[in-house]
Order: sequence, then C-alpha cells, then structure tokens
Amino acid sequence: MKRGSKELTEQFHQRHTDLRGCRESIEAALNILVDAFRSGNKVLICGNGGSAADAEHIVGELMKGFRMPRPLSGRPVRELTERFPEEGALLAGKLQGALPAISLVSQSSLCSAISNDSGAEMVFAQQVYGYGAGGDVLLALSTSGRAKNVLYAVRAAKAFGLKAIALTGRNESPLSELCDVTIRVPAEDTAEVQEHHTKVYHHICAVLEAEFFGGQ
Repeated sequence: MKRGSKELTEQFHQRHTDLRGCRESIEAALNILVDAFRSGNKVLICGNGGSAADAEHIVGELMKGFRMPRPLSGRPVRELTERFPEEGALLAGKLQGALPAISLVSQSSLCSAISNDSGAEMVFAQQVYGYGAGGDVLLALSTSGRAKNVLYAVRAAKAFGLKAIALTGRNESPLSELCDVTIRVPAEDTAEVQEHHTKVYHHICAVLEAEFFGGQ
C-alpha cells in the first residue's frame, strides 16, 4: 500500500489501542477491497437497524470525497469537455472520484416487494443476486453475527463468486464462519459493538481514499 495508507494504519492503532486485536482482520479486509476496486469491481453493503444506517454511512464515504479532495483528471475530464463544450468543464470541476458502493438497505420499494413475495429474510440475498458479479465484495454488518437476512446474503455472495467481509462483535458466529474475513470488535453489547464498527469503517474508508486518491 501507499505510504499515506500505512501512516493512517499506524495512527489508527496507536489511537485506538482497544482495537489492536483487530489489526490483522482489518488489513485483510482492506486487501480484499483494494483488489476489488483496482479490478473495476464494487462493494455491496447490508445490515439491520443501526447497521443499516452504517451501511448508508459507508456508501456516503466511498462514493464521494471523505477526508481529502478527489478531483477528476485525465480521460473523464477530456470526455466531458469534448462532448459538452459548454457544461462539461462545470461537470468536470464538480464531480468527485468515487469508489463504487451500493447500500442494499436503500431500496425501499424493492425491499418491501421482496419481503411481501419471498419473505423478509430474502431482502439482501435477492439484491446480491441481482447486483453482484464475480469479483465484487459483500460487506455484511451484524452485531450478533446471526441475522438471517445477512446470512442468506453471504451465502448468495459466496455461491456467485463474491468475496464476503463481516463486521460483527466479539463472539464467533455463523457469520464469521461464512465470510472470507471477519472483523470481530471487542464488545458484545449492541451499542458498544456499533460504536467500534464506526471507528473501524471510518478507518477503512480513509485508507481506501488515500490508496486511490492520495499521492505517493
């Protein structure tokens, strides 16, 4: 990884000593995500309740600037300005570099239709099947690691060639057994687990941003 990414990692673990036990799994998750984005793939994110809010939050950090500017350059700028001489420069100046991410909790009409027709446990798995492609990544958030709709989504992901990363709590769970990487934060209480999750995914988003949009 780039020097800036490594510096962010050292700063994070110096600041959050309670999460040092998660270092190996966080770095493994980052390696999967970096490889996916470099290959032109995307990340799908799901969770329930507070974890659903976290899924939306993560998409917001990946799809536009988070901690640093992400100005367009090169081919996208040329294509905009050549195709639209008057408006292209404005668009090129306002668009920001993005890491493609989709929250599976956002599709309210689709989720209600799936819940009504197939059952609530299928709301994420159906979207993994519809949106997912080999080489994509599913980021599954569950404080207990036992949410049935999240587990079904991971099973669909693994069947169709996606990598799966879990963010969960301290204990082993069905989710940790299924995923390629599980980041198990040192807590069991739901609120405490979610507080740790926020720190972890902010770090992951910051490192990804530095890797793809930072300098050498």
